[in-house]
Amino acid sequence: MNLFIKLTPATWRNFFLAACVIVAWLGRAASEPTASAPAIHRSAKSFDVAFKEFTLKNGLRVILAEDHSAPTYSICVTYNVGSRDERPGRTGFAHLFEHMLFQGSANVGKGEHFILVQNNGGSANGTTSAERTNYFETLPANQLELGIFLEADRMRSPSITQANFDNQRLTVQEERRQSYDNRPYGRTYETVIETAYDNFAYKHSTIGSMNDLNAATVEDAAAFFRSYYAPNNAVLSLVGDFKSEAALALIKKYFEDIPAQPPPPVPDVSEPVQKGERRRTIEDAFAQAPRIDIVYKIPPGNTADWYALAMLGQVLSSGVSSRLYQKLIKEKELALSVSAGPDERRGPSLFWFTINARPGTDLAALEKLLYEEIARLQDEPVADSELDKVGMQLKRRRAQQLYSSRARANTLGHYAVYYDDPQLINSVWRKYEQVTKADLQRAARVYFTDSNRTVITTLPKPGPGRQRGELKTR
Repeated sequence: MNLFIKLTPATWRNFFLAACVIVAWLGRAASEPTASAPAIHRSAKSFDVAFKEFTLKNGLRVILAEDHSAPTYSICVTYNVGSRDERPGRTGFAHLFEHMLFQGSANVGKGEHFILVQNNGGSANGTTSAERTNYFETLPANQLELGIFLEADRMRSPSITQANFDNQRLTVQEERRQSYDNRPYGRTYETVIETAYDNFAYKHSTIGSMNDLNAATVEDAAAFFRSYYAPNNAVLSLVGDFKSEAALALIKKYFEDIPAQPPPPVPDVSEPVQKGERRRTIEDAFAQAPRIDIVYKIPPGNTADWYALAMLGQVLSSGVSSRLYQKLIKEKELALSVSAGPDERRGPSLFWFTINARPGTDLAALEKLLYEEIARLQDEPVADSELDKVGMQLKRRRAQQLYSSRARANTLGHYAVYYDDPQLINSVWRKYEQVTKADLQRAARVYFTDSNRTVITTLPKPGPGRQRGELKTR
C-alpha cells in the first residue's frame, strides 16, 4: 500500500491556513477565563528599581538590586572623593589616583584586572569628576565572585609603587595634552570655571595642571589612598542576575575585614554672591570658529530650583524645535550649534550656554539675541506644548538611564554618594513633574541676571593664511 500522498501547492496552502486558525483558537481559548478558572488581574508593570541596602561593620554601604532579565551583572564602587577634595598645588590628584588603581594590587598583577574581566566576557572602566570617583565592571552572572574580588583587592591593597606612579603620571599628562591643551576649545572649560568660581574647590579642573602633576610624589599618593579610598568612604552597588543573600555573603567575605579609616574632611564648597558680570576673551590655535560660553551660578543639584533650571535647559536647546535652535541656527543662521543646561554638583552649580558661532558672525549681536530669549523666559510663561515635549524627553532619559545593569549600578552609587538617597533613582522623575510654569519663570528671573553672569569668548588664533573668526581654507 502506498502511504505517501502527493500534496499540491494549493493543498499545502489550505493546510497551513487551517493550522493557523486552530493555533489561534487554542491560544484564545487558553487565555479566556472560564467558570472554573476566574481571570487573573495583573497590575501594571512598575519601572521602579527595587533594591536592598546594607552597611558592613567597616562602614561600607552596600546596595543590591536583583534583576534576572539577563544572565549578567554590574558592580560599581563609588568613592566619595573628587577634584573638589584636592588642595592647592595638588590638582589632578583624584584623577591620577583613579589610574593608579588599575596598576595591580596584592593578588592581581599589573594590567591583570582588565585581562581577567575581558577574558571572562566582561568590560570595566573608571571615571573621576569634581564630586566622586567610581569603578565598575559588567560580567556574566557565573563570574559574580570575580568582580567582587577584584574591587575588594584594590580597595584593600593597591600597588602604589614609584614605577607605577611615574608611569600613570605620564599617562595623565598625555591625556591632558590630548583632551585640553591640543584640541579645539580644550582650554575654554578651564577658563570658564577659573573665572566664574571664587572657591578653589570648583575653580580648577579634574585633569589638573602639569606643574602640580610634576610636583606630586608617591608618598602623596599613599596618603591620598589612606584618606579617601576606605570602605567607610565608599558605596558598592550591585545590579543584575544574582541572589541577594549569596551576593551579600561574598561581599562580606572580601570586603568586611578591610579596615575603616578616619572620615576625611568635608571640603568647603561655599561660594560668595557674585556682584557683577565677569568677562574674558581667549585665543585658541586649534579652534576653527568662534565660541561663546555664558554661565550663571545656580543652586546645588537635587534642589527645587535646580530641577526647574534643568527643565529650562530642555526648553531652550533640546532638539530642533527648541527656542535657541530655531532662533540662532534656523532663523538667523548665526550659530553652528547651541546647548543650554545645568551641571550637577553638590555645591553651587553652573547653568551653561554654549554657542558655536558661524565664522564672521557679529558676536555681540549673537549674544544680544540670547539675552532676548532669556528675557522671554522671564516675561512669558512657557507654553504647554513645550512642557509636554520636555515631559516626553524626560521619559526617554529615564529609559536610557535604566536600560542596562551598569547604568543602574552607577546611578544608585551616584545618588547615594551625592545626596545620601539612592531612592532618587525612582523618585527623581516626580521632582521634575512637580515643576510648574511659575517655577520656571521665577528661576529665570532669579538666576539669569547680569551680575550673576560670566562670559568667556574663545576666538580662533590668527595664523598664516587665517584671520580671526574665519575658517582656514585649503
